[in-house]
Amino acid sequence: MSVTSSDLTLEQLQAEIAAGRVDTVLVAATDMQGRLQGKRITGRFFIDEVMDNGTEGCNYLMAADVEMNTVDGYELTSWERGYGDLMFVPDYSTLRRIPWHPATVMVQCDLAFLDGSPLSVSPRQVLKAQLERLSTLGYAPIGATELEFALYNTGYREAMGNDYRNLEAASTYNIDYSLFGTGQVEGYLRRLRNEMDGAGLYTESAKGECNLGQLEVGFRYTDMLTTCDNHVVYKLGAKEIADQEGKSVTFMAKPNDREGSSCHIHMSLSDTNGTPVFPAGHGTEMSETMKHFVAGVVSTQHDFTYLYAPNINSYKRFADGSFAPTAVGWGWDNRTCAVRIVGHGPALRFEQRVPGADANPYIATAALIAAGIHGIENKLELPEALEGNAYTQDVRSIPRRLHDSVAAFGSSDIARSAFGDEVVDHYTHAGKVEVAAFDAAVTDWEVRRGFERL
Repeated sequence: MSVTSSDLTLEQLQAEIAAGRVDTVLVAATDMQGRLQGKRITGRFFIDEVMDNGTEGCNYLMAADVEMNTVDGYELTSWERGYGDLMFVPDYSTLRRIPWHPATVMVQCDLAFLDGSPLSVSPRQVLKAQLERLSTLGYAPIGATELEFALYNTGYREAMGNDYRNLEAASTYNIDYSLFGTGQVEGYLRRLRNEMDGAGLYTESAKGECNLGQLEVGFRYTDMLTTCDNHVVYKLGAKEIADQEGKSVTFMAKPNDREGSSCHIHMSLSDTNGTPVFPAGHGTEMSETMKHFVAGVVSTQHDFTYLYAPNINSYKRFADGSFAPTAVGWGWDNRTCAVRIVGHGPALRFEQRVPGADANPYIATAALIAAGIHGIENKLELPEALEGNAYTQDVRSIPRRLHDSVAAFGSSDIARSAFGDEVVDHYTHAGKVEVAAFDAAVTDWEVRRGFERL
């Protein structure tokens, strides 16, 4: 099935602007950190100039760290090259209303050079390149992301003013599946569910999770490009609605010493007629295509971990017995494995459990597709399933530090064959920048441990 981002057409948008029912158009693109960035454009100017021509933005958007600092060492841009412009090219299939802001719609964009050629290192373009590769094999991926976050009754400004200490979590105990616990935050959750629906997402459900204030809202599966487009809108909306309510949310993979927040990715394939190709029947038997695809995901897990876990904090989530996987392998409905096979018949699919809530969905999804293509093209044999507790078994572990995963990705022949040197070098450099920034920082832990005692 396909769930469109919105039933809002460009012609309808023009009519809404002309009637004064829409006065603001958010023109947005996703940066390397998986955040929507862009401009708030008046309706009149959008119609007169942007609708047919797009708009410009500084190319440092694809060469900055999480704090938007300009960073040396990128081929794309630098002070020496003058930090020129990129084009925001609207994709009008993504037009959607933004219910948490009055009279506002959004269009998501691809990034391009001024001559119109696509920017290959932009996350949406990285994914589209892999989708095109998969399409040549006769397949299209469908799926969904399961994105957790932590909700606090402390607003963003107060949290920052207190250096993010002593935040008041929205729950005081483990509310996993608790209706009473989620009922206590239903004011926020109700807005989030309904306003995501109004933004064109197909909201399924909401539930509590293990950590204090931890929640998850589930959305209906669709094609993977739309899934990623919806994912980043959801992250932005969850933050903005929380801010309007005097609260805050975080999508850090590990915001404290308790359970981390994940972004499990469910995926299957269909053929050009929309027929599922993973099941071999109505039960749980896998087709050869599925076996090869999953074998590719497992075989590249070490090389591609950086694309699922792109930040220093991502690796704090990986701990034995934490529901965050550490073992490279797959299992039948086994949450201790990196790759979990679930469903039956047309719903047979795999779940990649390594990404945390901080993952860039376009990049993580592109990694899964590239991995699957590697498995299909090389007819890789699926290893034996892991049974029981994968945490305690003698199997290879995913990289446990960002430094190691960046090195594995940068030196991977599979990655360079799939993504090209330009993309691999660009994102490898981003990872090295993040490692260097952390290595230069003096943490609270170091001060508490050593100030008096050393």
